[in-house]
Amino acid sequence: MSRQIDAIVKQVIKGSIAEEAGIVPGDIISKINGEKINDILEYKFLTSDEELELEVIKADGEVEYVSIFNEDYEDLGLEFENPLIDKARFCSNKCIFCFIDQLPKDMRKTLYFKDDDSRLSFLQGNYVTLTNMSDSDIDRIIRFRLSPINISVHTTNPELRVKMLGNKEAAGILKQMSKLSAAQITMNCQIVLCRDINDGEQLDRTIADLAAFYPNVHSVSIVPVGLTIHRDHLPVLKPFDKESSLKVISQVEDWQDKLLDEHGSRMVYLADEFYIMASRSIPPAQHYEGFPQIENGVGLIASMREEFDIGINRIKKPIRAENRCISIATGTSAKAFIQSLADELQLRTNGLTVNVFTIKNTYFGDNVTVAGLITGGDIIKQLKGKQLGSELLMPVTMLRSDRDVFLDDVSIYDVEQALGIKVVLVENNGFDFIDKILGLIN
Repeated sequence: MSRQIDAIVKQVIKGSIAEEAGIVPGDIISKINGEKINDILEYKFLTSDEELELEVIKADGEVEYVSIFNEDYEDLGLEFENPLIDKARFCSNKCIFCFIDQLPKDMRKTLYFKDDDSRLSFLQGNYVTLTNMSDSDIDRIIRFRLSPINISVHTTNPELRVKMLGNKEAAGILKQMSKLSAAQITMNCQIVLCRDINDGEQLDRTIADLAAFYPNVHSVSIVPVGLTIHRDHLPVLKPFDKESSLKVISQVEDWQDKLLDEHGSRMVYLADEFYIMASRSIPPAQHYEGFPQIENGVGLIASMREEFDIGINRIKKPIRAENRCISIATGTSAKAFIQSLADELQLRTNGLTVNVFTIKNTYFGDNVTVAGLITGGDIIKQLKGKQLGSELLMPVTMLRSDRDVFLDDVSIYDVEQALGIKVVLVENNGFDFIDKILGLIN
């Protein structure tokens, strides 16, 4: 028996084509041009025609047929009760490095959901492994032109990929990518690098295989495995250190030189964490060729540095801050970088004092050093009783998508009440950093 999938309208945008056509909340869009709607991507694909006939089931069960002529190919203006219309596809892998498996047991249930859905890859930039996709699913990606798609590759060695992902379906990655490449679907790939497992010769093999798909494989990011203290009964993995990070950097730099010469693009990029662990300078912004994987922590510091330099060079004369004293909370990996930016601003601003505090991650453990995984509880414990000034700045990446709750369910309000200070969120760009430090934007 097939499952029931309903595109139930939650909201109709005011002034939209759908409103003009008489569609209202509670209506069900059953078919478009005679074809059933299975999910949001099918809806978007089917509504891309100039002439549309919508089969609409009204609240009383009556079926209406709505004709729409959309010569400008505008969005119809509908939002659905379920944004995907269909259920999200869950992950069927048992990856040896899965971060969700390393979470404490007392967190929100939603944090334990593992998605592996190509639709979320296209709509939200999520990474997918393709292990739960059939040939017809790949054909559907091609038909709907779902490009770019973000793929978690990790290794192209079939046997090793099966072992790393804990899924026998993981072996066919090159066949799937070959089909997508032949259809000119753009792919951005991710490699979670596990020390002594998929690095070294295995990394060389993976980069070579992915480079063969250029330019359809547009970029490849390499990020170090994240290890928390909550790894009981999980495979033993070694964290990267200075020496091993230097080795990875040297290996990838050789590939970047080769690929730049052959293709005119470096194509492969390392996460900022490798350079920080190796005590190496972050490459300049131009190294990242437009930052294709900045949301994956690749080139974030270089991008922010570039924006900061542009912003600070617009300051032609000293600024007066009238004895402004503030504090910044950040992770251990970004501390030196944030401190350097704060120091430059203080030199150019009379009366400005900026205190940069490193928050150690006791919730997940010392191996987790990025600001995005800092909890509200750690901030409160480590800053309680400190002289923080009038505001506490912190990056928005510390919070969940709703931007008011940390991973441990502590809210911004809880932090403000516990520390007696106003919390100001800073976007991950140099311009907002300058504005928030100087108090130009609250």
